[in-house]
Amino acid sequence: MLRFAASQTKDMQLGDLRVAIFNHILSKQLNVELLVRIEDTDKEKNIEGKDKEALEILGLFSIDFSRVVYQSENIKYHTQMAMKLLLDKKAFNCFCGDEALEQDKQKAKKEGKAYSYSGFCETISDETKFNCNAPFVVRLKKPEHTIKFTDLIKGDCSYDPKEVDSFVILKHDKSPIYNFASAVDDMLHDISTVIRVDEHLSNTPKQIHVRESLGYDKEIQYIHIPNISKIKEENDLSVKHLIDEGYLPVAIANYCVLLGYNTPKEIFTIEEVIEWFDINKLSCEPVKFDKDKLNFINKEHLKDMDELRLSKILGYADNDLGRLGKVYLEECSTIQEIKEKIDTMFAPKKKLENFEEELKQLKECLQVAPYIDDLNKLQEYITEKTDLKGEKLLLPLYYVITGTTSGPDISLIYPLVKNYLGEIVK
Repeated sequence: MLRFAASQTKDMQLGDLRVAIFNHILSKQLNVELLVRIEDTDKEKNIEGKDKEALEILGLFSIDFSRVVYQSENIKYHTQMAMKLLLDKKAFNCFCGDEALEQDKQKAKKEGKAYSYSGFCETISDETKFNCNAPFVVRLKKPEHTIKFTDLIKGDCSYDPKEVDSFVILKHDKSPIYNFASAVDDMLHDISTVIRVDEHLSNTPKQIHVRESLGYDKEIQYIHIPNISKIKEENDLSVKHLIDEGYLPVAIANYCVLLGYNTPKEIFTIEEVIEWFDINKLSCEPVKFDKDKLNFINKEHLKDMDELRLSKILGYADNDLGRLGKVYLEECSTIQEIKEKIDTMFAPKKKLENFEEELKQLKECLQVAPYIDDLNKLQEYITEKTDLKGEKLLLPLYYVITGTTSGPDISLIYPLVKNYLGEIVK
């Protein structure tokens, strides 16, 4: 069983989607189920609707999963497991206040040491705990041995007990901390392989320690992949934002796989990837978001798209307008950019500087003109009716049809919009 963890506290980012795609690919290759787990135990940070948004995005990318579980549904099991650890003396109540802990952290920082819990509450007697009314958290005792595991990409990893530390597993309100809830849920759902971004690498020994402390001896295979970092701070790597900008899901998925992998070709679909992808060959080197590369990939997928389908995505239903969309791929890379071009074409054209009179004459002429199939014959007709010729004809005509003064050649555009001339000229 594989699992993809979706957060209810934030937008799904491109790096998260990449993890979901690799989970999907591996589940197909291994013929095992993929479970989606909504991480919703942090009630203060949860954003309403983010779970549904994440599931809609997975559907948009055709990522197959067998079921959806909410982490909050397992709270009773988290509590039971924490109680077991307390009864087995593998965990303890910690009454240390935030101020005292912060002082210890600052002291460690000044001394240039990594912070670790002092162990103050670990030796408090049961009688003292019973008589103490102060709020407390529950901490898991640090391991007595080095935690070792082999990551499929990063290789052998080792963490000594001080690095794992006596970490909190239940908050003051008895809700579970991420590492504890995640480890227990992976046990409950019999997870065999975990693919996630490498910023979670330091969480892995803690989760292994939780499971070992509970007597769970099944080994889970970990695969930590590099997250996608931004080149510039202003880049928004929200998947929803990229889709809203007009990037196709197939292109975004193509781009995600291409990062850090030596693919046999540059443009492909996920169905093709399943045939040749080997996660062992995925690079562990950092990867950065390159919008120019995504633009190129998106443009290539748009070129291959069926014209009628492209037209429908643009908000129309005509093969000619789909072909027109492809004409604009000379200067556009996304659905949104193409749509803006075509919408401008159908919008009113009110003013063309230095050609106000010519624009007026041209509009009046075209509004009563008969249907003319050929562009040259249309220009001859306009000249005959208005005496406009040369620049005084060509520039206003281009503007009246496209709503702009530059772009693809008018000879490529007119055959595809001639049936809409009455709607365009206004």
